[in-house]
Formats: sequence, structure tokens, C-alpha cells
Amino acid sequence: MDVILKYFDDFTPTQLEQFAALQDLYTDWNEKINVISRKDIDSLYERHVLHSLAIAAAANFNKGAEIVDIGTGGGFPGIPLAIFFPEVEFLLADSIGKKLKVVQSVADAIGLKNVTVKHTRAEEIKDRKFDFAVSRAVAPLGELWKWARPLLRTGHNSEEYGNGLICLKGGDLAEEFAASGLRPRMLPVSRIFEEPGFEEKYIVYVPR
Repeated sequence: MDVILKYFDDFTPTQLEQFAALQDLYTDWNEKINVISRKDIDSLYERHVLHSLAIAAAANFNKGAEIVDIGTGGGFPGIPLAIFFPEVEFLLADSIGKKLKVVQSVADAIGLKNVTVKHTRAEEIKDRKFDFAVSRAVAPLGELWKWARPLLRTGHNSEEYGNGLICLKGGDLAEEFAASGLRPRMLPVSRIFEEPGFEEKYIVYVPR
């Protein structure tokens, strides 16, 4: 938890309680359903929560914005972002139902009112449009954009970015970007957070 407060300090008491509750909730669930690597659970706040909040550090979503988290897995980046932006609506989608059971339980336990959980593939979402799609290490960029683009409306619902896809990726991305045919903007997470684990991790943005 301290690593979160090292970079962010403008939280309400409710937000602080919500962030603080995540360790016990995920530790408990991880013993039943492996949603987080066993070796990572003790580093939950740095490797999962803070990493997710790199998006919040880069993009200040406007009140009333609608965000879809494609392939949310155990709820990252969606759950930390939903805590951070209580006036933004989040749809957390994944094709693996047992992981979503964990996500729904965590959201309920901490009282997140701005989260909807849906067992679906992104390409099957037909009834809603969003300002942004977010994702973390789900698929190659070209594939991710193919899923995200039809879900996005045009507009500018962040102070820094026009509507689009914002995803967290790592490693050498040159080949992946070339294959996608896209020219995304990249921001190294290491420019935001100084922890060594964020070297070679990036925020990748594709505008709608």
C-alpha cells in the first residue's frame, strides 16, 4: 500500500479503505482460484495495483466517461482504475468466467458502484460504446485494436488524450507494432514510477 501513497496522495478515506482491502481479498481468493501468479501476490500493490495506475498517472479521465477493460483477468487494470476514478463507469470484460467471479466479489466487497462485470469476448459486445478501452498484456496490439475500435466513440473524454485504446505492454514492441500497421504513442512507465520492475514496461495509446 505504501508504494501507492508514494505517488498518489489525493485519496478520500473511502478510496484508501478500498485500496487497503485489496491485499487480503486477493490473497484469500488466490488460494481458491489462481488469478495472480503465486510469486506476485506478496507484491500485489507494486506489480498489479501501481502498474494499473500508470494509466491514471498518464490520463485523467473526465467525470462520466465510460471505459471498457478488455480481458480484465483478475480485475487489472479495471479495479484499481475504478477506485481511482469513482465518477467514471467501467465495464470489466473477460471470456474466463471463474476469474470474473473473483472480480465481482472484490468489487462488491469494497463497494465499487461504478463497475459492471461481464462474461464475454470484446467482439461480442454490441450494445454499448465507450470513450476508452484499457487492457494489460492481453493480446498483440493489432488484435487488441481490432476488438477495441468498434467499441469506441469519437470524442475527448480525458484532459490528455482523445478517445482511444490505452494499454499496458512490456518488452521489445517494435515487431508487434510493425505487424499491427498502427503508429501508437508510447510512454515508458519508468518515467512515472522509479521501481526497477517497470523498466521495459510501456503505456501504449492508439487514438480513435
